[in-house]
Amino acid sequence: MITLKINNQTIEVPQGTSILDAARKLGIDIPTMCHLEGTEHFTSCMVCLVKDARYGRLMASCSMPAAEGMEIITDDDECRESRKAALELLLSEHVGDCEAPCRLVCPAHMNIPLMNRLIAAGNFAKAIGVVKRDIALPAVLGRICPAPCEAGCRRKQVDEPVSICLLKGFSADQELEKGIKPDGAKKKSGKKVAIIGAGPAGLAAAFYLNRAGHEVKIFEKNERAGGDLLKITEAVLPPDVLKSEIEAVLNPDISVQFRVEVDQPLFERLRQEHDAVVLATGALNDRLNGWGLALSKTGIQADKETYETSAKGVFAIGNALRPSKLAVRSVGQGKELAHLLDRLFKTSELTAYPSRFNSKFGKLEAVELIEYLKESVDDPRREASRGKATGFTRDEAVAEAKRCLHCDCRNPESCILRELSDRYGAEQKRFQYDGRFMVKKEFAAQNIVYEESKCIKCGICVRITRQYRETFGFSFIGRGFDVKIGVPFDESVGKALEKTAALVAEKCPTGALAKVDCEEQLNSSKTSS
Repeated sequence: MITLKINNQTIEVPQGTSILDAARKLGIDIPTMCHLEGTEHFTSCMVCLVKDARYGRLMASCSMPAAEGMEIITDDDECRESRKAALELLLSEHVGDCEAPCRLVCPAHMNIPLMNRLIAAGNFAKAIGVVKRDIALPAVLGRICPAPCEAGCRRKQVDEPVSICLLKGFSADQELEKGIKPDGAKKKSGKKVAIIGAGPAGLAAAFYLNRAGHEVKIFEKNERAGGDLLKITEAVLPPDVLKSEIEAVLNPDISVQFRVEVDQPLFERLRQEHDAVVLATGALNDRLNGWGLALSKTGIQADKETYETSAKGVFAIGNALRPSKLAVRSVGQGKELAHLLDRLFKTSELTAYPSRFNSKFGKLEAVELIEYLKESVDDPRREASRGKATGFTRDEAVAEAKRCLHCDCRNPESCILRELSDRYGAEQKRFQYDGRFMVKKEFAAQNIVYEESKCIKCGICVRITRQYRETFGFSFIGRGFDVKIGVPFDESVGKALEKTAALVAEKCPTGALAKVDCEEQLNSSKTSS
């Protein structure tokens, strides 16, 4: 047995134990990417670097054996900066989008590619479940939204963008036709939120706060909910669609008082009786004067990241901040604020809506469009034969959804490269050079896709296919900077992964090897949310 210290904790371990294993016995987390239990060491990623306190030397903890008298530091500034640099070197050659461009430009940040995959598979119930994670009024927005998401759709480089808004509206219509069932019984938090205004922003905030188990009361000066949505012509937004969707939001758990003009005394009473007050009043008007709120030329002044106004516990969203014709932006802000308040009630901390590291590489080259069309169809964009106000038929929706190029990552939630880049604040472009690898997609059994451009050469797939005696398997091909992971003798990825396709996809630390099954990604995204 040998004795050493890790972060000033003394431990005895058998001869030959790695520093990484010794640290784990102490419950100390050291990040890894190329390490895989049960296989030989392969030091390549260098994100597991730790420091020998006696000599100031950095070393890879996964392969360095513990030695008598060692004093190891695992998480000081030098270790963190070294890990960040290691990640940035890996990112310099990593070509792939964590999230599709359409999702990035959607004000509600909806998972559009996953919705498309579920519709294409005919799984409409799960498609609307994905939509409603981010959009509370999808049947309405599917008809009126000017579709900023479609401006980001890569399908434009082929012909025309996917008709995302009509697909969103179609998903919602399927649910409305069947009748929306209220969510199951929620554990009540005991927290109370008053929302002033029942327009798109207020309705969205109420929807997600109610889902989280908080008590919601809405105060609306008009006799109906909907705000500016009520001004839209029937030819664009059928009244029965608007009515049905609003009724679905305002379930029996949400208290609504109509024809209530909130004045300054009532506002102060609401502040005293509730844990938070949300101003979703629409465009600024004179009745807010004297409420003690800081105002600007466009509306109520609020923190850009938390939506909190100058009055503690009072928040503002939607057109109360500044006039906008994008209802989807108001709906997105309602969702975000509900998330922030839910976190505030649980942790007593008011923090910004979480953002994650996002790899992106820009425009596709012509040769790459061919690769992305492997998962798509070469069909023109469809319009709704019955008109936009009525929407797609089932056959039209399925056919249009199949046009999606699926340019998002299939492993966005469990990608270790993304998680660590986020944790250490890595910058993708720090070590990037002119030019990049071209995206190529190859497919194997069990719905596995291999994208070499996302590979970080960790060697995990090489070790697994060797361990399980694949006839061909993966191997390192080339030397030095030109080395890559591929299949010997120019065989296909399908031939390389006849036995181990699912296993290598599970162990891959990036999205280079991933399952294309939308059910798999659906389960993963549920866990993350």
